[in-house]
Amino acid sequence: MTRLLSFSPKIAFNYIATTCRLFAPLAIAALFLRPALGDDRPNVLLIVADDLNCAIGPYGDPNAITPNLDALANRGLVFDRAYCQQAVCNPSRSSFLTGLRPTTVGVDDLRKSFRETAPNGASLVTLPQHFKNHGYYCQDIGKIFHNMGDTQDRQSWSMDEILHAGTHAADTVHSNTPVALRARKLKKAPATEALNVPDTAYRDGQIARLAASVIRDYPDDAAPFFLGVGFWRPHLPFVAPKKYWDLYDPDEISSPQLETSPVDVPDIAMHISRELHGYDGIPKEAELSPELKRHLRHGYYASISFLDAQVGLLLNALEASGHDNDTIVAFVSDHGFHIGEKTLWGKTSNFELDARVPLIIADPRVDRTQPGTDCLTELVDLYPTLTSLAGIANDLPENLEGDDLSSLLTNPNQTLKTAAFTQHQHPFYAPREKWIAWGYSVRTADWRYTQWRSIQDDHVIAEELYDHRNDSNESQNVAVQFPDVVQQHSQRLIKHFNLSNKAPSAKSDF
Repeated sequence: MTRLLSFSPKIAFNYIATTCRLFAPLAIAALFLRPALGDDRPNVLLIVADDLNCAIGPYGDPNAITPNLDALANRGLVFDRAYCQQAVCNPSRSSFLTGLRPTTVGVDDLRKSFRETAPNGASLVTLPQHFKNHGYYCQDIGKIFHNMGDTQDRQSWSMDEILHAGTHAADTVHSNTPVALRARKLKKAPATEALNVPDTAYRDGQIARLAASVIRDYPDDAAPFFLGVGFWRPHLPFVAPKKYWDLYDPDEISSPQLETSPVDVPDIAMHISRELHGYDGIPKEAELSPELKRHLRHGYYASISFLDAQVGLLLNALEASGHDNDTIVAFVSDHGFHIGEKTLWGKTSNFELDARVPLIIADPRVDRTQPGTDCLTELVDLYPTLTSLAGIANDLPENLEGDDLSSLLTNPNQTLKTAAFTQHQHPFYAPREKWIAWGYSVRTADWRYTQWRSIQDDHVIAEELYDHRNDSNESQNVAVQFPDVVQQHSQRLIKHFNLSNKAPSAKSDF
């Protein structure tokens, strides 16, 4: 093990040092290919986390140690009710980066490219591409678009992406150690790592340092920048240097508030947590032990604190360079995540914990009037909102399906939207021919209603209704008790998703 620990960090350090030497000069050189525009448009730093639910300090989580995200929230606006449009990476990212909902953009799995599935996909203008078309220097460092197959999008950026592709299992010290030096033989990768290694042993440490160097070296008189920084944490596997694990006493990390399935929940709303069970050290079929559950929750929070430290490097670079005064910072996750709640591990559901995401926007030109807003927000709103804040929204693509919510930064008490919509198929981790149903979900101020429709004949096969006035954990499906609310929300779904009015099936096994 000693040889393992001394080998991998050195390789990682040499890699990031070489990367910075090679790419930072290229990034700066590219700036001077564009004339300085002489305007006062703000820079934009878009930070995207992967599989992060709202278990961070700005959302009042009792466990999370996130001082840098806390600091960002203290100078920005926390969107308390922000929701993704599908709780899995590629569909969600394809949606909010194009400003189109999943049904429109046509991406419903991990390998489809929106350039091939969206209407006029080849000529579609993405969020960063719109900034590039308006004279911004646009760079992607890390996972912004999806990391698998041909799902990245080179034409959105001013230069090639970096540290943007690969598998999550490969981002481990184990996987990056020569086979002969590995301490264990594993089929895929460990579900957790807590090794005494530097941050640069993992991609996020490399991403943060490269992005920070671009920020620090960015000339004041150059064109404004749009920098997309996509971190890979806290996505499985839960890996982070040991110092971040040591921030927590595992015995003091709270248990999930709801560890059982919701009362009267239809089976189709649940899943078998297949993603987690694919990692080494996790039993394939058996129930997880209390000790393993506690360890996994510990790993998720350690990964969050590791992510938070990398965000801190970016914020420090903004301050050191003076760009904190002219840079809008937006922090967001692609979707939420379960860590044992409702017996679930992972994403791919229509429950609140998967659909709800952290979203923080800090604009240095805006005096904060209050820390947060409870206005319903969707990630599809990010495109029109950021372009509006940057003053380049006058020629947005006509087919955008989100709303400009930029006025919330100056008046957070507005109600600009009355519903947020999420969708997901079941079972996600299965061949398309084995998909059973699509679940369509609407979140209003007081309720979450989900309707499951058979892929075979489009009949409604199950319904869920959760009363968020009294049951924020969604512990009981109360669809039977509130038929009028069900009917009202059903009509909303039918209208929004252009569904048929087919009644529930007479017989259902769901």
